[in-house]
Amino acid sequence: MSTLEEWTAVVRTELGLDPGPLSMSEVRIVLDLGRDVAHAVDRVATPVTAYLLGLAVGRGLTLPDALRRVKTLAAGWAQDQQD
Repeated sequence: MSTLEEWTAVVRTELGLDPGPLSMSEVRIVLDLGRDVAHAVDRVATPVTAYLLGLAVGRGLTLPDALRRVKTLAAGWAQDQQD
């Protein structure tokens, strides 16, 4: 088990969530989103965006839908800053 898998399992248990590790697909989704936000918006926006993504999913939005919305916003943000 990697440090990331171990850490997320412990955090999930502490927060009362399913204690199983995140799937590699879920990890990639969050890391890729972080990269996109860091490059298109600002590095410091990355952890806050991940938190907001988690809130949205926790409140019922599907992960693919929440991800699509945030990626669209980030891409539009980058484009708006160039114009």
